[in-house]
Amino acid sequence: MKACGHNIRKIRRDKDLTQEYMAFEMGISQKAYSDIENSKVKINLDILTKISSILEIRPSDICSISDQCSGGNYEEKYNELINFIRNNNLPLPEGHS
Repeated sequence: MKACGHNIRKIRRDKDLTQEYMAFEMGISQKAYSDIENSKVKINLDILTKISSILEIRPSDICSISDQCSGGNYEEKYNELINFIRNNNLPLPEGHS
């Protein structure tokens, strides 16, 4: 879980964006955003999607499914990701149908 927050911080800094900007774009407080970067809250698919959109990167650039950003069952998170991809008409990775 910690790797995801640290990755978000690194990417945000590389793009020269502030926590305040990220929080504003997400519609949350700067404190709430800081908690994301400091891994004080679990990063769910909604948060991951919002952040990746603002940073103009793929969610997988922040956190791979193997990091289990949201904790819990790997298979459940994998299925959530596949459903998200299908629901948003995105191409599935090779080997997945």
